[in-house]
Amino acid sequence: MSTSQDYTRVAIVTGGARGIGKAISLRLAADGLDVVVADLPGQIELLNTVAEEIQRMGRKAVAVAVDVTKEDDVKAMVEATVSALGRLDVMVANAGVGGSVQSVMDADIQAWEKGWEVNIKGVLLCYKYAARQMVKQGNGGRIIGASSICGLRGYADVGGYCISKAAVRSLTQTTALELREHKITVNAYAPAVIETNMTATEADKEHGPGFGVKRLLKIPDFRTGQPADVANAVSFLASPDSHFVTGEYTHICSITRG
Repeated sequence: MSTSQDYTRVAIVTGGARGIGKAISLRLAADGLDVVVADLPGQIELLNTVAEEIQRMGRKAVAVAVDVTKEDDVKAMVEATVSALGRLDVMVANAGVGGSVQSVMDADIQAWEKGWEVNIKGVLLCYKYAARQMVKQGNGGRIIGASSICGLRGYADVGGYCISKAAVRSLTQTTALELREHKITVNAYAPAVIETNMTATEADKEHGPGFGVKRLLKIPDFRTGQPADVANAVSFLASPDSHFVTGEYTHICSITRG
């Protein structure tokens, strides 16, 4: 995407090694951004593959190993981005994990807290250090977080996950209010069932992609989406055209079959 600015915009995408994060990284590169793809150290080979694909598109790309639950890691990721690519204009806090299937009465608090570490704390830290860098630059920016339809309402037996994604919604609205004077927009995307490794279950092999998750959430009529469907929404939220959209929660799903 062309802009009137005299610099190339730079994005960070966490959880960028595969699935939704990979699709977002490639889409932002196609939009003309240079991209830092970040994920856990164990994903470095996949990260390098994504970075190489972006470079073949004619954009700059850097692969960074990061654990978003560690504040020093997130701070270092932003610093490495600025050192390698000069600035930071778009933060996509995409890294997340699924939750334990447990009722409230059977809740394993340690298991729930492990999910919150990534889905809440990890997003918060990305927002924090991206905001600091963008305010310092003085050119505005885009901060985008990963929520879910499970952040809109509760679903039985996945309370821990619902709590974490509702927290992202609240955090996004709060941060949007705090950063609006700096021309930094803050939004979240809330997909339904997207076909990725994280959502795959054994039942899908017999009944089709997304069957297991849709059965769990009791939403059989939702059409299963693809990572590119989320990337399309993020593309707009990251673009200059979205300058008048902030504190929003983009619902990405279909309620029809087929």
